[in-house]
Amino acid sequence: MSTDGLIDVHAHFVTDSYVRQATAAGHDKPDGVPAWPAWSAEAHLELMDRGGIETALLSVSSPGVFFGDADAARRLAREVNEDGAAVVREHPGRFGLFASLPVPDVDGALAEIAHAFDVLGADGVVLETNTHGVYLGDERLEPVFAELARRHAVVLLHPTSPVCWEQTALGRPRPMVEFIFDTARTVTDLLFAGTLERHPDLRVIVPHCGGALPVLADRINGFMKLFMPAEPDAPDAVAQLRRLYYDLAGPAFPRQVPALLGLADPDHLLYGSDYCWTPAPAAEAHAASFSEAPAPVDGTTWRSLTATNARTLFPRLSR
Repeated sequence: MSTDGLIDVHAHFVTDSYVRQATAAGHDKPDGVPAWPAWSAEAHLELMDRGGIETALLSVSSPGVFFGDADAARRLAREVNEDGAAVVREHPGRFGLFASLPVPDVDGALAEIAHAFDVLGADGVVLETNTHGVYLGDERLEPVFAELARRHAVVLLHPTSPVCWEQTALGRPRPMVEFIFDTARTVTDLLFAGTLERHPDLRVIVPHCGGALPVLADRINGFMKLFMPAEPDAPDAVAQLRRLYYDLAGPAFPRQVPALLGLADPDHLLYGSDYCWTPAPAAEAHAASFSEAPAPVDGTTWRSLTATNARTLFPRLSR
């Protein structure tokens, strides 16, 4: 594999069992998308080889694993994490895993964090932007973030539908617009709750070029200064946002990346395909764009830059 092999931090998998359980819970058209995608490790590897993707870190996308019943969510999280870990073991060096957690069940989430890292060797965890309206800044989730920070964990955020989607989505698939704003909503909630400031050891990946955050960052910063008690040495919202990582899944070029570069440092940018929810032809075209667009750091390409950043964030990928 080339040294410019991409490291995909935003790649998804589904299993037949997961689809059955999500469909039974009412997600027959997940987030307004007409049908569930098909996935297999073999098809994924073929796509990776065609696109020059060295390693893909797998995660379960929206709607996550919590459908209203905490015990069922615990069982489903354990099931998909075991399934994902089996794929990683069967294809050494080609896959990694972001484990799912059954939030907002805090006790279940803490148990699954221990299992994911200590037993399965997960590379990080994935958290949906909200679960039935519980956003990530909710004080009930503080023990989860404290434990993730203690472990210096990498946390991939993934958008999902807001509870008000029936009024706001206007009958259209929610990934188009709702996901972008729910990402901004939950990161803003983390900022106002002080979660990111309390836990600087958290390493958070914001998806889809930051969603709406690049154009909202200064507005959020202004409102935080107006309505939150100021501390002399506390960084502002923009400084906290700059500490986060951002994946470039979705239509990154030609407009979203320039906006993101006004907020994020180049060494915090990562490649993401969004396969299997992004169909293979579109994922291949997206991967090709990382060879075509000019990179923001002299002497690099988007492929080498994002791969180097990923190996720094996930040292095991360099071994």
